[in-house]
Amino acid sequence: MTDLAWAAAQLKARQPDHSLPQGLYTDQRAFAFDLEAIYRQSWLMAGMECELPDPGCYLAFSIGDWPVLVVRGKDGTLRAFHNTCRHRGSILCQNGYGSAPKLVCPYHRWTYDLDGSLFAAGRMGEQFDKSAHGLSPVALRVVAGAMFICLAADPAPFDEFGERFSAYAGPLDFSQLKLAATDLLVEQANWKLVMENARECYHCPTGHPELSQSFPVHMSRHFDAFRNPQVEAFNASMDAAGLPHTAIEGPWWQIARFALNPGSTSISMDGEPLCTRPLTRANGGDVGSLRWAIDPHMFAHATADYVIVFSCMPVGPQETHVFSRWYVHKDAVEGVDYQLPALKELWLKTNMQDKELAENNQRGVLSPGYRPGPYSLEAEALVARFTDWYCSLAQDYVAAHD
Repeated sequence: MTDLAWAAAQLKARQPDHSLPQGLYTDQRAFAFDLEAIYRQSWLMAGMECELPDPGCYLAFSIGDWPVLVVRGKDGTLRAFHNTCRHRGSILCQNGYGSAPKLVCPYHRWTYDLDGSLFAAGRMGEQFDKSAHGLSPVALRVVAGAMFICLAADPAPFDEFGERFSAYAGPLDFSQLKLAATDLLVEQANWKLVMENARECYHCPTGHPELSQSFPVHMSRHFDAFRNPQVEAFNASMDAAGLPHTAIEGPWWQIARFALNPGSTSISMDGEPLCTRPLTRANGGDVGSLRWAIDPHMFAHATADYVIVFSCMPVGPQETHVFSRWYVHKDAVEGVDYQLPALKELWLKTNMQDKELAENNQRGVLSPGYRPGPYSLEAEALVARFTDWYCSLAQDYVAAHD
């Protein structure tokens, strides 16, 4: 059986509104398939444009085995490239942030301008055409201060998400952010188990006691209000402030603004703001949380005082890297307007709790006694949506390559 036929058989065996067949969480073939069929075909959030403030600034990162580079050109334009030299394929820039007037391959010193064009290649002869050997581009869209990339040759439509995201995120002016902190967590669990956990709060009341202080852990799907008077009052205040809040979604994205627990204006240990230099003063700083999520890999929350972005990248069939980034207003001063340990505390605790839950889930899925179980469509509606999306995109890929 070919790997593609194996994947097709696994997908066919999936029961509606149930978790996935065992092999899709455990097998090396599933890992290779997911990179090609899911991560390569999807729009992914690369970060915020504030992370690359000046010409020559770059961000290098990996999507599975694939190195990617985002760089700000001399003209101020952000561009994305495959992070591989057009000579013999060496990586140009190691993962992380950097700044350089040109991009120089460490192997044979081929040198590229910041727009990706080849500037110099020694000892290649008079007939060598530099214009034919620029860096290979990656699709990049910058919307409302956030950067999104797609490795597909023909990316999925983006404009509807871009327009909606701009409307919801615009009032917070993400262009005025700065990166305050980052964190990397290595989880011994399949990326789909990590994301299924991230798409529900069924486990939150007992799994995240600290998060439950400010976060409405008992709501379902897009934090539906169920005619809760406190939430209805919040929605009315958002209407008065001109802040969109209605939950909306597309094939691979969701956006909503929702009320936090009574008395809370930030997602923090006590519900109090973590930064005194706010992103917005609308409604007295009580704007709940703007949540956006992109399948396959991320969710984010933006309150009036900070932004947290959670992103997961598959490393192996049972290993996932979870990246967290915290952003505050660019004029906020560490130690004065915010304390870094306090800014990170709640999400570090929450992520560690989720790591334990996901790894425990992975160990159980490996059991010969594992059988796909039914989702709670009240508490796990977004998990069912995620697995439905995964299976649909995977089946489309199989059909296109069969």
